[in-house]
Amino acid sequence: MKLTDLIAPNAIVAQLTSRERDGVIAELVDALVQAGGVEEGTRDELIKMLLEREKRSTTGFGAGIAVPHAKHPKVTRVSAAIGLSASGLDFSSIDMQPVYTVVLLLSPHEKPDEHLHAMEVIFKVLSQDSFRRLLRQASTAEEVQSLLDGVDAQHV
Repeated sequence: MKLTDLIAPNAIVAQLTSRERDGVIAELVDALVQAGGVEEGTRDELIKMLLEREKRSTTGFGAGIAVPHAKHPKVTRVSAAIGLSASGLDFSSIDMQPVYTVVLLLSPHEKPDEHLHAMEVIFKVLSQDSFRRLLRQASTAEEVQSLLDGVDAQHV
């Protein structure tokens, strides 16, 4: 599994418009709906589920990244959206630092192994300092897509 298997080109938000966590989560769910990653009818339920997850425990894992994630019965395949914030977001991260890259992951409820594998792929790539720096410099969806293609080519 590669990042480009998870993140559809239409689910890249190179410049998030929301400046707060809840709005960013809604923005990325909307991007996944528009990209065909999830059904439109599940939008509100998914947002509610993701926000409840955030209230229990932050998905801001430090180093400027957050990976809000959920498994849902109406999600038919593992899919993700990526959003970038130039100014940084408060995700109550464990390192108390702003988040600049948000990868929102949704998975079928009955496929927990695929969910875990997708999380491993996301963390493996986002643990690379150089990749995170390049993402922070990207300003268009095309630039982000090029970075995703490049990092996937390195891990073939």
